[in-house]
Amino acid sequence: MACILWFAGCNMRCLYCYNPEIVQGKGTISFEKAISFLLSRKNLLDAVVFSGGECVMHKNFIPFVTEVKKLGFLVKIDTNGSSPEAMQELLFQQLVNYVALDFKAPKSKFKAVTKSDLYEPFEKTLDLILKAKIPFEVRTTFHSDLLTEEDLAAMVHFLETKNYVGNYYIQYFRNNVNTLGKLERSNNKIDSKKLSTPTIKIILRE
Repeated sequence: MACILWFAGCNMRCLYCYNPEIVQGKGTISFEKAISFLLSRKNLLDAVVFSGGECVMHKNFIPFVTEVKKLGFLVKIDTNGSSPEAMQELLFQQLVNYVALDFKAPKSKFKAVTKSDLYEPFEKTLDLILKAKIPFEVRTTFHSDLLTEEDLAAMVHFLETKNYVGNYYIQYFRNNVNTLGKLERSNNKIDSKKLSTPTIKIILRE
């Protein structure tokens, strides 16, 4: 049993993002109030999920996670991988139990999809997590106007060059929802068997 803490703000502007009010908004709950809430849920909750937006980019994030960890909660972090220095510190202090890392796009399309120049930080974060050998997943949101199956195949190959082994999660774009960009409907049809390899299995999340 876990609760999710959503952090406002993000350093990417992915066109398919369905949390524009979080990405473009401001937080409404202080760290102190969040800790107070978690204290009231001790022995009821097992874990805390830090999501966003992009939670890791906040300057007081590590001290906050440290306090949550002291309360005895397991910690999961959802991240776009843009803050490798912070992730390194989190891993060094053993503050993280699980990471969900967003692989937005291959290098050739990363800027077009995310409206950022943060591919290299993402790659550094991936390297750090692989080296740390903690449980984690890599996931990609698919919109047919932004990525092709060939792009996904290239991303699988990239992961193989990093010696990544396991499941690679592809989540389909949610049609008919409010997003940051004005996208047309996505043709959510991917051949997961074709994209899977002997070492990496594609798992579709619809």
